Amino acid sequence: MATFSKRGDGVFEYALVTLAYWGLTITDGAIRMLILFQVYLMGYSAMQIASLFLFYEVFGVLTNLFGGWIGANFGLRVTLFGGLGIQVAALGMLALLNPAWPTWLVIGYVMVSQALSGIAKDLTKMSSKSAIKAVVPKDADATMYRWVSLLTGSKNALKGVGFFVGALLLTVAGFNLSLLIMAAGLLFTLTALWRHLPDDLGRTKQKAKFTSMFSMDRRINILSAARFFLFGARDVWFVVALPVYLAAVFGWSPMVVGAYLALWTIGYGIVQSLAPKFIAAKPGEAPKGYTVFLWSAILTAVPVAIAIALGAGVFPGFSLVAGLAAFGVVFAINSAVHSYMIVHYAESEKVAMTIGFYYMANAGGRLAGTVLSGLVYQYAGGIVACLWLSAVFVGSAALISTGLTLPEERRALGPPKANQGALAPLPA
Repeated sequence: MATFSKRGDGVFEYALVTLAYWGLTITDGAIRMLILFQVYLMGYSAMQIASLFLFYEVFGVLTNLFGGWIGANFGLRVTLFGGLGIQVAALGMLALLNPAWPTWLVIGYVMVSQALSGIAKDLTKMSSKSAIKAVVPKDADATMYRWVSLLTGSKNALKGVGFFVGALLLTVAGFNLSLLIMAAGLLFTLTALWRHLPDDLGRTKQKAKFTSMFSMDRRINILSAARFFLFGARDVWFVVALPVYLAAVFGWSPMVVGAYLALWTIGYGIVQSLAPKFIAAKPGEAPKGYTVFLWSAILTAVPVAIAIALGAGVFPGFSLVAGLAAFGVVFAINSAVHSYMIVHYAESEKVAMTIGFYYMANAGGRLAGTVLSGLVYQYAGGIVACLWLSAVFVGSAALISTGLTLPEERRALGPPKANQGALAPLPA
């Protein structure tokens, strides 16, 4: 490992942050399945289940707001391993949960543990994505696109593995023992990687002011707003409505639902990793602003088609499974393009803060989607209503992202002629 670390091409550091991200991701997916089905089997409603994940998303928003500033001032090593340590604490806390407690105590206790998990997940995500910008050589956009896609795609594939691991452990080892097993595994990962990551990775040369967290770059603000609606569109039907619908309407067991969602998420991650090969007009070409709009527009049609099919009762099982597969493929490409564009837009000296701001919007979208998933499913028309709302969210993301195409259109037109007025050029 010492020899590998001296290569100087950033691969060693990239491998370390990827391994750390993988370790947390597996436990993050497993926790979601363990909690969801443990409380579902205890008779909780869809809205009660959604409320359990409320603090997970709320504290994800706050973590991204402050985490980028912490990473810029103290280094990404602090935020990365801090995230892993907090997840170990969250797993240990959740392992003490007693189903015999009163309902209000169970809900409150799980919400607090999920707050810790939300902090841990977003600290680790922000650190991992920011580290890529710090280790990839300048002007190597194609390399950065491949590395971002591989990190993000592999993370989502392993989150699918986590779904399966959670459902399997719940069936084999039970709720409490499963959490202790995962805490021990993540603690081993943290201690194994601790001394190998550079102390100054991602740290700015000058102390960053907290006010610089808020982006003044028009492109980053547009991309962040689009990200809010993109991930809200996924979670508004995927987080609570879909697993509850599969269990309540189709009669699937927790193990079957967990395995199915795991396979979907693994496939989603694989597509995300391979996105550079799917969408490049020529080998090695990185996405542009119009790519964000194009794939958001394509995605809009998918939840509309599923909602129409389910609403009309046209082969509900096939329509849902096939539609979910199509949604996964197109959403994965959207996510890969977004993940590259934010790293590409971020300035090297402000990468942690920029990505923290961006993923604050991401967490806000997940928060809105999670709450609406339980609320709309239970009170406003079930999964079909959730799908229609998903379509509205994706359409909003596509509309917002049209702003990213304007600078490219201006460059394509060339500089203004003398008789066209003196319009100031839009930022590149």
